[in-house]
Amino acid sequence: MKAEDMIREAIDLVNNDRQRDYDHPLDNFTRIAKIWSAVLDIEVTPEQVALCMAGVKIAREAHAHKSNNIVDGVGYFLPVRLGLALRGLTGLFSRIN
Repeated sequence: MKAEDMIREAIDLVNNDRQRDYDHPLDNFTRIAKIWSAVLDIEVTPEQVALCMAGVKIAREAHAHKSNNIVDGVGYFLPVRLGLALRGLTGLFSRIN
């Protein structure tokens, strides 16, 4: 699969199937961040959740190639970029509808 196709697939998954299954990425990562913060007893941000989830995919890809690792990794990076852009514009990590 070409890189462009993987990126398109990731965008489609984040905006459709994954969002239906897990909610909007920013909302989902915010919930995960709250849980990880309680478990780890440190503040975890939604951006850090997305980066850690991408890290899981990188570790799996380092072991054995599977296009799913790359597609999902891209899918995790998309909300990070969105979150950082929103912080820069509004000072808040908020949801776009």
